[in-house]
Amino acid sequence: MSAPRERAVVTRTVAVTCVPDGTPAELTAGTLVQITQALGAAFTLLVDGQLMRLAGADADAIGKPVPVAPVLADVEGPEGVRAQVWQTLKTCYDPEIPVDIVELGLVYGCDVLPTDGDGFKVSIRMTLTAPGCGMGDMLVDEIHEKLLALPQVADVDLEFVFDPPWDRSRMSEAAMLSLGL
Repeated sequence: MSAPRERAVVTRTVAVTCVPDGTPAELTAGTLVQITQALGAAFTLLVDGQLMRLAGADADAIGKPVPVAPVLADVEGPEGVRAQVWQTLKTCYDPEIPVDIVELGLVYGCDVLPTDGDGFKVSIRMTLTAPGCGMGDMLVDEIHEKLLALPQVADVDLEFVFDPPWDRSRMSEAAMLSLGL
């Protein structure tokens, strides 16, 4: 759920990442922040004109509960796992845009293939809103973490592609409405 421009005071020193360049930073106790986005598993904060991403695990530092992963029903076969993967990808957000990466049109493809064991390998082809975006590595980490938490996913391969380049036309109608476009 988004919490536009809600103010909070940081209660303990916490690591953050500057948006959009991905530079690590630290917020000290007593820092006044504005919560501009509280979607997925992280928070986007505005601090003295700079956007910063706070990991959900550190939500208590701004007086918020740690986001809980959704409980998914048991599924069978590659189609069931594929459905869970898409549902999970819809919980990943660009820290600057309050729309998930699926609705933004960043995910170009997803394959679910059986492994030699009991699980499945998920291969994702996706892009970023701009080549060289500093948030790319952070999105990769979040996607890997969330997908590997799915019970039948044994491996995740994520490839960034920039052809065709992303543009607004790749966004869903719901995303455009959400952003007032």
